Amino acid sequence: MKQFFLPLALLAVFCCQPKWAGAQPNATDSFDEGVSKNRSGDFTGALKAFSIAITMNPDRAETYYNRGLTKANLSDHRGAILDYDRAIDLNPRDALAYLSRGVSKSRQNDDRGALLDYGRAIELSPANAQAYHDRGVSRTRLEQYRGALADFDKAISLNPTNIDSYYQRGMIKQRLDDAEGSLPDFTKVIDAAPKKTLAFASRGISKVTLNDYKGAIVDLSRAIDLNPGDGESYYYRGLAKSKLEDYRGAMPDFDQTIRLLATYYPAYYGRGLCRSKLADEKGAIQDFNQAIELGNVSMDKDAKQAYTGRLSREALDELRNAVKERSPMSKLGNERAEAYFGRGNTRARQGDGRTAIADLNKAIELNPTYADAYFTRGLIHSAQGDQRTAILDCNSTIKLNPRYAEAYYIRGILKNSLGDENSGCLDLSKAGELGYNPAYKVIASYCN
Repeated sequence: MKQFFLPLALLAVFCCQPKWAGAQPNATDSFDEGVSKNRSGDFTGALKAFSIAITMNPDRAETYYNRGLTKANLSDHRGAILDYDRAIDLNPRDALAYLSRGVSKSRQNDDRGALLDYGRAIELSPANAQAYHDRGVSRTRLEQYRGALADFDKAISLNPTNIDSYYQRGMIKQRLDDAEGSLPDFTKVIDAAPKKTLAFASRGISKVTLNDYKGAIVDLSRAIDLNPGDGESYYYRGLAKSKLEDYRGAMPDFDQTIRLLATYYPAYYGRGLCRSKLADEKGAIQDFNQAIELGNVSMDKDAKQAYTGRLSREALDELRNAVKERSPMSKLGNERAEAYFGRGNTRARQGDGRTAIADLNKAIELNPTYADAYFTRGLIHSAQGDQRTAILDCNSTIKLNPRYAEAYYIRGILKNSLGDENSGCLDLSKAGELGYNPAYKVIASYCN
């Protein structure tokens, strides 16, 4: 069965807002600059502009909303949710803020939370087709298929031109064993978008279910022409051929599925049946054995799925090593803390972590407010594998300098590597908000 895809149709940026009375002109200018940069795709520039506008006027809901959209465009959905929260606090009747927050929650796999936001968006704006569509997607992911079907019906009635709503409704009908009913929806998509691979593949699967094997082969062949890397379409075409007793013709399709999806055990089973029909009993048994073995492994993986996805030690080391410690040219004080800091930095670069930490300890002892020393010591602790102590040093750095972007970044990747993904990703969001743009690449890879 084909996978459901969540469309992230981020909403249009507020662009024609009136300048508000009593605010500093520069705040208005920064807001307008953020809108302009957002439109041009300069999301990091937009983020900076909106942040400046918020600093100047922290009570304007539209600015938080637009900064939230910007963060979402940078795949920083946790950070976006915080901005949407503030926008809603300031303007509880903004349907778009609820809708956008729902999208970001869904992208964080919080579909139950997303449903609440979509519901509120619909209460405030009952004619918003996108809200029904997005709620239908979340209901689908929660296996609330009847409710999802009703939402897609409503979305289509409000916006008959949204082809994706027809596709999603067709998929829901498949899930509800209404293969016949799914065909018109997939056909509608194909008529409007003749190169939409998934529509041909999904209609082909429905035709297999309806025993229209020849029609299925036509659709699945078209899907393969459009996307030769679609392993499942080869599988279903092989299945249709085998149903027509074309076992030799089915074999290459099962072979190709296995090349593309080596652990897709139904393909081994299908090929095993074909080999059995072609009197290749030895090959059939090998395929059946593989299908059984992979099926068992797949069940084990599904059971452990909730514990995967942490940032690995190797990735952590690579990301941390790309961060440069701060080594400002500072006036040497009477306590000589700066000299110990400089020597510690040098020793660390030479690979002598033990004596580097001793120097940094001395620098901190002489100047307990030396944020750079705490940060550099944290980097060294992390390189030595002591991530929890490194987090403590980052905590101290941030306490002394709440705008130390690199410290948020390092603490974020450390927390992520230890399994505290939510808190780690919020730190990465803060690092990006403070101007450390590499954080958004990590967010895109490890926070969604």
